[in-house]
Amino acid sequence: MLHDRVLVRSDDAAGDRKSTGGILIPATAQVGRRLSWARVVAVGQNVRTVEVGDRVLYDPEDRAEVEVRATAYVLLRERDIHAVAAERLGESGEATGLYL
Repeated sequence: MLHDRVLVRSDDAAGDRKSTGGILIPATAQVGRRLSWARVVAVGQNVRTVEVGDRVLYDPEDRAEVEVRATAYVLLRERDIHAVAAERLGESGEATGLYL
């Protein structure tokens, strides 16, 4: 990985979704602009706020898709990440919780 790039694997499938009430929403249903969650697989040497294993929130319209060994990944710039959800360990070994 080079510079400020982040390689992620999308958490959600491109298929059907289920609402919190249990209603199945088909993949063809048009919804407003949605952000997606993904898990970080690799980071470039100039990435400062994201580590491998973190979950990040990004806009699926601002992405570049790449396929490596039949697995689909998304290549992002660090500045295109809207939020990070990660469990960080403090110096005392206790989890500091999630941060967004």
